[in-house]
Amino acid sequence: MATHKVGGEVDAPCTRCKLTLAHTILAMVGTKIARVRCNTCGGDHAYRAAPGTTDRPTASRSSTSRASSTPRAEKPEKVVISFEEQLAGKDIANAPKYSPKDTYQVDQVIQHPTFGLGLVSAVRGDKVDIAFKSETKTLVHGRGGASTEKPAFSPPSARQTGPADKPQPLAPLATETAEPSADAAAPKE
Repeated sequence: MATHKVGGEVDAPCTRCKLTLAHTILAMVGTKIARVRCNTCGGDHAYRAAPGTTDRPTASRSSTSRASSTPRAEKPEKVVISFEEQLAGKDIANAPKYSPKDTYQVDQVIQHPTFGLGLVSAVRGDKVDIAFKSETKTLVHGRGGASTEKPAFSPPSARQTGPADKPQPLAPLATETAEPSADAAAPKE
């Protein structure tokens, strides 16, 4: 195995160029390369070994015979349960309609107006995770509380308009009906 050092070169797949090209080593952690710079495009990225190569030393026959004598635990097979199988045996006909005011429990079936039939998979405080056929959504619940009245609407009062650079009087707007003076009412001859 070749020894690498910072400033040296190594072949690695470039994340920008999408090719395995020469890279300059920028950083190492112990004996492992951490960051590299592509010599072609100049992009810096984490080091990824070229496909088909490994940094593990190859094991000799004597060490593999010892390892094969001990039974190796097999990985359990993943079981995928379809949405329809999860709903099997549940009371779908009496599923309540979703409302943020109601409170829900795990494994409860609900009917959402947009997403359709769903199954509550987790409850966290005032939020629930509901698995629908297409995806899992996080929605709120238990926000009913006391009904809050809407605030009364009061339109803004009419104010005197004038030039914006002059202060307006704080007195309420009053429309005074001034009587014409005797001089103004008399016709001139």
